Amino acid sequence: MPEKSYKKKHLTSFQLIILGFAGVILLGSILLMLPFSSVDRIPTPFHEALFTATSAVCVTGLVVKDTGSYWSLAGQTIILILIQIGGLGVVTVAASVSLLSGKKISLMQRSTMQDAISAPKVGGIVRLTRFILKGTFLIEAAGALLLLPVFLWDYKGKGIWLSVFHSISAFCNAGFDILGTSANPFPSLTGYSANVLINVVIMLLIIIGGIGFLTWDDIYTNKLKFKRYRMQSKIILVTTACLILIPIIFFFICDLKNLSAGNRLLAAAFQSVTTRTAGFNTIDISKMSEASKAVMILLMLIGGSPGSTAGGMKTTTFTVLLLNAIATFRSQENAGAFGRRLEYHVIKNAATIAMLYFTLFFCGGLAISIYEELPLLDCLYEAASAVGTVGLTLGITPKLHMFSQIVLIILMYLGRVGGLTLIYAVLSGRNRGNAKLPLEKITVG
Repeated sequence: MPEKSYKKKHLTSFQLIILGFAGVILLGSILLMLPFSSVDRIPTPFHEALFTATSAVCVTGLVVKDTGSYWSLAGQTIILILIQIGGLGVVTVAASVSLLSGKKISLMQRSTMQDAISAPKVGGIVRLTRFILKGTFLIEAAGALLLLPVFLWDYKGKGIWLSVFHSISAFCNAGFDILGTSANPFPSLTGYSANVLINVVIMLLIIIGGIGFLTWDDIYTNKLKFKRYRMQSKIILVTTACLILIPIIFFFICDLKNLSAGNRLLAAAFQSVTTRTAGFNTIDISKMSEASKAVMILLMLIGGSPGSTAGGMKTTTFTVLLLNAIATFRSQENAGAFGRRLEYHVIKNAATIAMLYFTLFFCGGLAISIYEELPLLDCLYEAASAVGTVGLTLGITPKLHMFSQIVLIILMYLGRVGGLTLIYAVLSGRNRGNAKLPLEKITVG
């Protein structure tokens, strides 16, 4: 009888990514459950700790407990560490530890890092990781220093911690704030709606974190020579600019009419930037018009860019679908941009990811609306905020029952690990040669 040969199965890089996120979330949940993590020194129920840890690692910002008044300094520190790990990516952080300890990075580890940060090739991945780490901490430190004068003036010594926390939270597109009190929970940045410095610094941190690490590399290497940028970087920068400017005009014209012209423009700009990725807000979102809320839902679903600290279906996915639609309207056989043709697999994967995100968003919002007996638009808003890992809320998330919280946890997790990562992890036994796609390796998920 012939002997059976058994092959040792190894986890694929995509499976490592999704399991890595799950492991960090579980560890964070356990730590947040412990009495020292809360101000009152009482254990936090597992589902509430799990929700907070998931929101932190998935850099979302939706919370069921006010971060500033419920969690102790230890709890806030745990949340901040989870945000930093989630923003950089679990694999990037693990690789960074190896680099700092002087260990050599294996080929398998390099391949996993490549998939984690949407890099076009394995070559140079260690250099790129070092560049990401240096850039991240320099930008976060600069953000904290710029925020420091305002927070020091308002909070004295505590202002140092506030500056560091909000700088990291903004750069990682997390949207967590620690400005709440027991008398005024969940304030976000509404107390600084007219403060130009706070608004501008937070917006810049959000944008820099959301455009992607490869785009940083292009800007650093090629400076202002836009023609030399990768195709992906060109699409990301143009799309990001449009998705900031157009909503600013829309919000300014259609909403915020109770503010002065200057404050109205500042509020419109901040809400435009934060809606796609971050989750901070400087005005009461629930008082915005239904039209503005609908626009915000679309922006939240689009999200940030591949290989960034942001979630969502990604700017490249949205642009590829838009370019394909334009080509169809013009009766052109192939879609393209900047003189280059979009390959079939790019468009196919973009359509798959968009369908996945819209399905998760609609089914999640519908399930919450039916269970909680709340207006569908409000529930769709929370669902879009969760799956887009944004964190904006109309105020209903802290009031939701456990079932609805679990729905949001699932949406946040799936929204952060990314559409393509999830698909390739499930189909790991098949050829995944299309994970890195033609057209200068445009990544749509």
